[in-house]
Amino acid sequence: MKIIFMGTPAFAVPVLQRLLDAEQDVMAVYSQPDRPSGRGKKLSPTPVKQFALENGLDIRQPRSLRPEDVQTELASLSPDVIIVAAYGLFLPPAVLELPPLGCLNIHPSLLPKYRGPSPVVTAILNGDDVTGVTIMKLDEGMDSGPILAQREVSIGGDERAPELTNRLFALGADLLIDTLHVWASGQVEARQQNDHHATITSLVKKEDGEIDWTHSAKLIARMVRAYQPWPGTFTYWNGKLLKIVTASATEGEVLPGKVISPGDDRLGIGSSDGVLEVTSLQIEGKKAMTAKEFLQGYQEFVGAELGRKA
Repeated sequence: MKIIFMGTPAFAVPVLQRLLDAEQDVMAVYSQPDRPSGRGKKLSPTPVKQFALENGLDIRQPRSLRPEDVQTELASLSPDVIIVAAYGLFLPPAVLELPPLGCLNIHPSLLPKYRGPSPVVTAILNGDDVTGVTIMKLDEGMDSGPILAQREVSIGGDERAPELTNRLFALGADLLIDTLHVWASGQVEARQQNDHHATITSLVKKEDGEIDWTHSAKLIARMVRAYQPWPGTFTYWNGKLLKIVTASATEGEVLPGKVISPGDDRLGIGSSDGVLEVTSLQIEGKKAMTAKEFLQGYQEFVGAELGRKA
């Protein structure tokens, strides 16, 4: 099977690795263009590009798949199927219609639930116990194409978005390998999604990470897990941004945003329902610290009232 792979971030790499392990013919790898990073703003390759180079694969990085010359070059490869895993660029109709077996996408949710850009974040925020991964054939809609296969998994009680995302794409890579040949041989029939059951996720914005202390401790603890690594979950103290890095919800009655220390170097912050027990945090301009380290360095923190930047 002649395959073109399209992906960009680190969690897409295991999908490409599994294709190579299965001795599939990966003719070319498409990834987003290099982007500036670090203080020097030097161009850095995407994780998928880096992996492709290390494995001697043909790498291509168009800024868009819409230009005619890009589509002509892609068509010249005559792929049987295009595999898409968090590529991040729109696939126009001419590309979707190019391979005989279609463009197959790995989506980290049980579609039609959680279509859109942030399914993993949304599942954690909503307190779901279960999520999963879907292999679907892309169409012109947003994650609306027919489903080839799905696999369900439980969400760990303290699992954060990066860990869950990595786990889902690793699971998706295995499911893709199990699905490819039965799809190619006509042994599996794609089923249409029920649009009436669809839910749509939205793009995460920086301001989503700001804590409203009138929310419950359980919801805030889920925010801390969901908004890793970006935008983080944050509040303000003495005019400085304060990130909550790890935390859990506990019982108790404390005024929303009020900082307490219930003993044994523990740190709690009140909410509308329960107390957020913080185990690590980071003040603007400093490295992340444990609750014990933070209390030793900022003894005046206990009794403070946290909230919006003045």
